[in-house]
Amino acid sequence: MNKLLQSFGYAFKGLAYAFRSQLNFKLHCVVTALVVALGLYVQLSVAEWLWISLAIALVLAAELFNTAIEVLVDLVSPTWNDKAGKVKDVAAAAVLLIALLALAIGLFIFVPKLS
Repeated sequence: MNKLLQSFGYAFKGLAYAFRSQLNFKLHCVVTALVVALGLYVQLSVAEWLWISLAIALVLAAELFNTAIEVLVDLVSPTWNDKAGKVKDVAAAAVLLIALLALAIGLFIFVPKLS
């Protein structure tokens, strides 16, 4: 049980690190709060909440993976390296792709409710 509690502690440390050090993670958290508030305001259905929750989780998880990749690349390649830069670019592109998916989901759900 102690190891389980420690693992949760490490996970929360990771969240805190990402929130403190990553502007994009902070931005995604602010957008998450706004989307949840808007969802409560327009009274989303259970199915709509599931889609919104999935989109939020995917974006935040992608941002966390991107942060982990950036930290690891900086560790193994402290000086500029073209391939290290490409690794970071591809990880950032993955976040962009998921963020665009989340935007599309949000538009499909919220635009009809706000029209």
